[in-house]
Amino acid sequence: MGEASVKALETRTDVSSPPVSEDRTGHSRGLVQRLRAPRRPQLWFEVLLIGISYWTYSLIRNAVPEQKAAALANADWLWRLEHHLGIAVEKSVNHAVNGVTWLIVGMNYYYATLHFVVTIGVLVWLYRSHPGRYAATRLVLFATTGVALVGYYFYPLAPPRLMNGGGFIDTVLVHHTWGSMASGNFKHVSNQYAAMPSMHIGWSLWCGLTIFALARAPWAKILGLLYPTATLVVIVATANHFWLDAVGGIACLAFGFGVSRLWYGSLPYRLPRQPRADAPAPLANALLNRIRR
Repeated sequence: MGEASVKALETRTDVSSPPVSEDRTGHSRGLVQRLRAPRRPQLWFEVLLIGISYWTYSLIRNAVPEQKAAALANADWLWRLEHHLGIAVEKSVNHAVNGVTWLIVGMNYYYATLHFVVTIGVLVWLYRSHPGRYAATRLVLFATTGVALVGYYFYPLAPPRLMNGGGFIDTVLVHHTWGSMASGNFKHVSNQYAAMPSMHIGWSLWCGLTIFALARAPWAKILGLLYPTATLVVIVATANHFWLDAVGGIACLAFGFGVSRLWYGSLPYRLPRQPRADAPAPLANALLNRIRR
């Protein structure tokens, strides 16, 4: 046998035969690692995801039966509990701020707009400046909002302004401003009895913590902390929420951070700012490649 034949035979012997079947466990593990790896988000995918998610959230929230009797009963019980705890000052704040027209009108518009404007602004900022942390931080927001739907379903709650004999002032109706999706013409398309938990607090605190953790300028960090604080004052002054609704929003946010921590193995703000150059392709690309096959 010639030298060339011997080498060819050795080469064939050393080459491992291909696996007969795919290792599904390894494939699944690889897919999970791909999904968990920090990656650069794709704009079209994020816009589509956020749009569908918010539409689904609104649909589910407003589809929850408006259990008026239960919601009013729960509001009475919560108001009594706050009196027992010595924190039932919402009515005093509501009446005091309502006496300053320019201030309460500004709060009405704050309540109506900044909830969405600031949240979207923070998402855009994360997308542009912190792409490696974007997906994990966005997951916090999504999980927070998702678990809030459970509260809306199982614990219908009337806001203070709708309580029977509560003496609260609906500042939107009094001052003829569009400051609430549950007042004026919007009340027919929005569930008015979904006050617990407060997503104004959940979202604003998410924004504030994100800005505080990732912004470089000291003034930006300060504004990040002031934003949820101001939001808390606004939701109480406009009689849209009790203090304890805010506690519910904070609990939902804690749940959101827990979900993100479990999935990514780290708090969002500790992930690398930029994804690695050798990081797996984004989920959208992976899905498209699978479809093409």
